[in-house]
Amino acid sequence: MKKTIKTLLVLISIGTGFSCDSDESKKGRFLLKGNEKMEENDPKGAMEFYSEAIEMDSTYADAYYNKALAHLQLNQSIESIQDLSLAIKYKPDYYDAIFQRGLNYLDNGEFYNAREDAQKLVQLDDQNWKSYFITGLVEEKLTNFPDALEAFGKASKLNPENSDLLVNQATIFYYQKNHEAAIKILGEAMAINPLEPNLHNLRSMIYFDEKNYAEALNSVEKAISLDNSQAYFYNNKGLYLLFLDKQEEGLDFINQSIKMDSDNPFSLRNKGIYYVMKGDKTSALQYLVELNQNYPAMDLVEEYLEKAQAL
Repeated sequence: MKKTIKTLLVLISIGTGFSCDSDESKKGRFLLKGNEKMEENDPKGAMEFYSEAIEMDSTYADAYYNKALAHLQLNQSIESIQDLSLAIKYKPDYYDAIFQRGLNYLDNGEFYNAREDAQKLVQLDDQNWKSYFITGLVEEKLTNFPDALEAFGKASKLNPENSDLLVNQATIFYYQKNHEAAIKILGEAMAINPLEPNLHNLRSMIYFDEKNYAEALNSVEKAISLDNSQAYFYNNKGLYLLFLDKQEEGLDFINQSIKMDSDNPFSLRNKGIYYVMKGDKTSALQYLVELNQNYPAMDLVEEYLEKAQAL
């Protein structure tokens, strides 16, 4: 499936024209040195400098914010949220910190905390597209699709050249099974940025639903050619190959996706489908029974569970 959460890492910097060796200038230099380490892809080294700045000023919101981004680079989301919360504590209207914490909450599945941050952002700046972007992401996760569409629409009006926002709208229409509306918006996104990989991945999913498996495969291969780091692209490619009677090749891509992201239930579903196609009832049930219990609304799960039981 398409992922919509994109972490926007923007380090906070400061001017370099320090006039004297004051505590203010010293902590500022630590911040800049930390930023340099981040540019060198050394988040651990960066955190040492940010911590030095915080040691000098325990209320230094920018240092907490940048330290939180360093934690993110190390996949330490809980620590990142803690530092972002401190940044917000000492600077309550810190827009970037609230935005990033909201994204972190979304990634952690803390949707109602993310919603609170999204509401704060709208209150702080209702003319910033990111306020509505994160609102749309939250409402999408909570399956409030009309509210998500409205939010993404507002974001798109404020940032009309951002193709991602159009793809997000198209994704909601896809969830609502409104393929005509989804394809129309994807056409608008294509006119802005034909090299947006998620656009091609979503188009592949629509082709698959229409049972046009060859075009689905072509579209997801285009997505992979534009971004080969997304596990769900490979999972989708594996699924389409299964339905093109290339089961072993499809399984290879599904397994590749699982190695990249073991938490995607759609890849487990696809393995269940593979085993149904191979006539392996025991293996198929190992995947599909649990998925049907945990994700009863997931497409194809009930259908292939019934087929597995009939083997």
